[in-house]
Amino acid sequence: MSGPSFTPILLAALALPVLGQGAAAQESLPDAPYPESEAQTHDYNGLRNAYFGDLHVHTKYSFDAFMFAVRATPADAYRYARGEAIRHPAGYDVRLSDPPLDFMAVTDHAVYLGSLAAMEDPGSTIYQHELSDTLITTDRARIAAAWRSFRTLMPQYRELSDPSVVKWAWGDIIATAEEFYEPGRLTTFIGYEYSLGPEGRHHHRNVIFAGSDVPPAPFSILDSDNPEDLWAWLDGLRADGIESLAIPHNMNQSDGTVFVGTDWAGAPITADYAETRMRNEPLVEITQVKGTSETHPALSPNDEWAGFEIVDYTLMNGQPVSVFKGGYARDGLNTGLEFQAREGFNPFRFGFIGSSDTHNGAGPYEEDNYFSKVGLRDSRPSYRGSVPPGGAQDWDVTLLPDTVRMASWGASGLAGVWAEENTREAIYAALRRKETFATSGPRIRLRLFAGGALPETLAGEAWPIEMAYETGVPMGGSLSLTEGESPHLFVWAVRDPRSGWLQRAQIVKGWVVDGEAREQVYDVACSDGLTPDPETHRCPDNGATVNMETCEVSRDVGATELKTVWTDPDFDPVTPAYYYLRVLENPSCRWSTWDAIRAGTPPTPNRPATIQERAWSSPIWYAPS
Repeated sequence: MSGPSFTPILLAALALPVLGQGAAAQESLPDAPYPESEAQTHDYNGLRNAYFGDLHVHTKYSFDAFMFAVRATPADAYRYARGEAIRHPAGYDVRLSDPPLDFMAVTDHAVYLGSLAAMEDPGSTIYQHELSDTLITTDRARIAAAWRSFRTLMPQYRELSDPSVVKWAWGDIIATAEEFYEPGRLTTFIGYEYSLGPEGRHHHRNVIFAGSDVPPAPFSILDSDNPEDLWAWLDGLRADGIESLAIPHNMNQSDGTVFVGTDWAGAPITADYAETRMRNEPLVEITQVKGTSETHPALSPNDEWAGFEIVDYTLMNGQPVSVFKGGYARDGLNTGLEFQAREGFNPFRFGFIGSSDTHNGAGPYEEDNYFSKVGLRDSRPSYRGSVPPGGAQDWDVTLLPDTVRMASWGASGLAGVWAEENTREAIYAALRRKETFATSGPRIRLRLFAGGALPETLAGEAWPIEMAYETGVPMGGSLSLTEGESPHLFVWAVRDPRSGWLQRAQIVKGWVVDGEAREQVYDVACSDGLTPDPETHRCPDNGATVNMETCEVSRDVGATELKTVWTDPDFDPVTPAYYYLRVLENPSCRWSTWDAIRAGTPPTPNRPATIQERAWSSPIWYAPS
């Protein structure tokens, strides 16, 4: 391996992030401060540590998971997060190869919460309901028919959301999160999913509660299919001292209907709407099993890496997505800048996380340890389209559309936060202030700061983080500049020692010209002593390769860390802008290629054979004063 060695000192330096000097420069939070004066755990660090988790996990209490023969409980999910093995419905054990997670939330669907599981509980009011034989099966051949029947029949059976059933499932979710919460080892959040899919378009949100104070029942689409009513409910809880936030996911499957200029009723967005939305939805989940929602090649034609793990079909009906604008996070950020320039407010000022959306109680974050998402439906390589079906040794076969779609799913993702310690208070405060990042699975640690007075020599300092907080703002923050200053961005990324070497660090910038958003990707740090071309803003190819017979990767190129201070060469002080960091690994085998090699077949022609794992920071925003 070339380049500097990966040392504990380097990791400690990156993981040591402040005593809060940067907090004052960020936007105000709705009563979710972190009590910095009282450390609760052994790992307390005023300069903040990196923690990794999953805020999107389904268990048997989700109707679809149960229908896919999943019987994993919330306790199973938390055991998996702690590094223990749990049973997959196909009969094999699944376990993390990487270290345990630092935090997790079980987020079962609020709609019909616990309903199918209750049909098999003799103490339930819906035990042996008339739909039991139609909907509940552990035979994979019958699951697809059960799923089709569910979509037709369930709207006619609102009694399946009997309050006693919801109370039973919700009570177990709460009790289990409380039981497994171990500050300093595993932080568990109480949460659920608000699931909304008008005409197959994805408008789902995960609701995460800050602590033990939660409502007696979750708010679902049976209460209202208008997400603005969800925000009003969350505001009402907040007024009663119950703090929470909602995180949209799979905007890529919305058919362009998430980041638009109108409210749910079609009226133009107002400043009050923007404030309400950002108060309740400060983050978006940009990567998970069902695809990555950063951007799309049709939206970012000058971004060579825009096509990463694209899933462009709608969720419920499987139809191709026809509109990409309004369905991807970068486009949402751009639309927000246009609002800022035109109206003086920004409805899309969100940070980034990743998570899995697993329905197995266990997230498949690792390409070479992939077991997919939905129980028996995709439990074998031939079921998920990574090897030819029926024992065939080549791809001269016709795959079912459902199998092709599952082949497009990814081994993703994880949420990263920078927090003082591994507790609910500290991690939730990090979510609120958007000092968060997303990864496609690896535990890449990355930091981004911006400031006009941030020293250009900061990357060479032995311990730069305290100075970065003192002179700038971290990811998720708002940048203010005095006259004559330009933004200096401090970039630092460290590889996951169990994953690939880093190839490049990039700054993605958005800004507005004549009322229309523009975007540019700048390579700002390259591996192997290479430097970005000043005209193209691209690093030269570092020569990294992948052996397609064994999945062995180059071990003599790539970086263990990338670190620099970058100054925007095109900065205009009168133009609103955002900046976020994207870090790419060298190429490696995709999960579908690992499946094919183990089966002795060629990789599927329907998906790329290799990918470049990556991580994204939350943006930093600049607005002229």
